[in-house]
Amino acid sequence: MFSSKRSRVTAATAAAAIVIGGGSYGIVAATSGSSTPAAVTSSISPAGGAASGAGGFGAGGSGSNARSGPAAGGSAGTVSSVSAAGFTLTTSAGEKVTIKEASTTTYQDGTSAASASAVTTGAPVLVLGTTDSTTITATQVIVQPPSTGATSPGGQTIPYTQGEQGSTQTAGTIPADYTQGSGTLASGTTADKATEAALAVYPGGVVDRVVELSNGDYEVHNIGVNWPHHVFVNADFQVIGASD
Repeated sequence: MFSSKRSRVTAATAAAAIVIGGGSYGIVAATSGSSTPAAVTSSISPAGGAASGAGGFGAGGSGSNARSGPAAGGSAGTVSSVSAAGFTLTTSAGEKVTIKEASTTTYQDGTSAASASAVTTGAPVLVLGTTDSTTITATQVIVQPPSTGATSPGGQTIPYTQGEQGSTQTAGTIPADYTQGSGTLASGTTADKATEAALAVYPGGVVDRVVELSNGDYEVHNIGVNWPHHVFVNADFQVIGASD
């Protein structure tokens, strides 16, 4: 239903659109080379969790909390293909994510309201919605997402590579009373804000749920990467820590 709204792009246009300014949203942050503070500790162990499908979706660290079905989340990356039903994005870690659009999906280009035609091959996007493994049913699509100016507590996203070891790195502050499997699933605007905050600092994966912890912080669960699987966001939606 969206095919009539979309403009076709040539290969040259698509290639040009891939170029993203240095101050853009966290899509390029994974290779920014930011320094790691002293709070970061690291060791190497086999990648946690059993991967389910290409790219390690389902990997979530040993004993990661389970969920019964799709939950609020999202992903960020570059549009790699567009169809009448939605589009596919590729994250900065090389993961392919299928985006389904609906009549209720809203669009934004930078800070301005937009339509589905703003989604073109090569455009950087942030998608928020309901995540089910490698598929997100979008509630909001932000093209050319503005920079958040978020500060990283340390470390960088480690892409998933089959057969390679994962990191047990810990960065920043992990809530003292946090245990995997604790908390309550968040939804709506709360989940969207926590997802956006986590992806701005640690892009490359797919957020498949957001859990509100007893102290008011949030644990954002990240799949499709070797690290981090757990990103911690405070009540002000600032990233405070990350772990395997």
